[in-house]
Amino acid sequence: MHAAVRHYAIVTAAYWGFTLTDGALRMLVLLHFYRLGYSPFTLAFLFLLYEAAGVLANLVGGWLATRYGITRMLMVGLGTQIFGFLLLSALNPEWAVALSVAWVVLAQGVCGVAKDLTKTASKSAIKVTSAQAMQGGGSNSQLFKWVAWFTGSKNAMKGLGFFLGGLLLQTLGFRLSLWLMAAGLALILAGVIASLPRLMGRSKASSSARELFAKNPGINILAMSRVALFGARDVWFVVGVPVFLYSQGWTFTMVGGFLAAWTIAYGAVQALAPQIVRRSADGLSREVPAARTWSALLALVPTALVAAVVAEVPHLQWVVVGGLALFGFAFAVNSSVHSYLVLAYAGSEKAAEDVGFYYAANALGRFFGTLMSGLLYQWGGLAWTLGGSALMLLICWLVTLRLPTTLAPSTPPSAQAQGYGTR
Repeated sequence: MHAAVRHYAIVTAAYWGFTLTDGALRMLVLLHFYRLGYSPFTLAFLFLLYEAAGVLANLVGGWLATRYGITRMLMVGLGTQIFGFLLLSALNPEWAVALSVAWVVLAQGVCGVAKDLTKTASKSAIKVTSAQAMQGGGSNSQLFKWVAWFTGSKNAMKGLGFFLGGLLLQTLGFRLSLWLMAAGLALILAGVIASLPRLMGRSKASSSARELFAKNPGINILAMSRVALFGARDVWFVVGVPVFLYSQGWTFTMVGGFLAAWTIAYGAVQALAPQIVRRSADGLSREVPAARTWSALLALVPTALVAAVVAEVPHLQWVVVGGLALFGFAFAVNSSVHSYLVLAYAGSEKAAEDVGFYYAANALGRFFGTLMSGLLYQWGGLAWTLGGSALMLLICWLVTLRLPTTLAPSTPPSAQAQGYGTR
């Protein structure tokens, strides 16, 4: 097996394991504390540091991966997640509510750092290994194939993680579930240490903050649109819809199952996105208009759902479920095209920094969406969360109108490889 293919397979498998436990963690925290009677805003607050930590973790992680190697950052991410699980498992049920919330927020912040360090390292590794495969005789579509598979399979694992979290909470309880997941990640970490070269992806890192933030216009504009895109998803996904469905008589298992099915189907569509969006020879002339079109189409879905909620249509819960299925399809294609574009715009020498900068914007969008999910649902119920989603998607579409359709002259030719991916 070619070394690049083996390294790609190892990174993908490691990220699968990480994503499985990360999805389970979200359900463990959400369901456990909702069962204890926490309000929608408090539930959202539990995830705020998790999302906020990702902004800095992506920026610093991309720089560190460039300076010290992708493998080392992958190891740090896995190790940090293990520490976060153990920290969260130390929560004492006898503590006062304020202390418990502070402890969970802190532990979630640690896990947020871990997630984005691991994600930045893993996705940067795809850029590096695909370039190595091309040098070894691979085709120019290697990045396309690898990112599509990585993306779809990763989100399927995240969906399974949602189901796993509910199952573990029901069978083992909160603390034992965290210990079991920490042990599994320790085995994955040992495999990474034994299998990957330490200096993979190492290059000369940016020497100043100005250089780190001054990306090419394509990446800067794409990052702005990414903030709005993922804010538009999480504003209903984190608190609004799960709490709404539970209020309609759904059990925790049913709510977790719906989120799992939604995420798995979303991952499947991501893997198929390259068949849905026609590719161009230059990698941008068709892909950029596709990003604009799918942003506009996506904005129509929550707008229609707001009208349905306000009109109190019959069988509202099933109308919402069906509408969110359409949302998931359009969102998967949209986010897949976005994440392809960041790799197309990025230079290969500092790919980790470019990816880290882009996913810092991703984390900022998730942070804003998480905050507004709790606030809007508490203020105005489901209609307000869906209305917030529609507004963010309108902003996303307006920003994508400024995306360049040609690569900057300084962008290396290898960046024009074809491929799609996502969060």
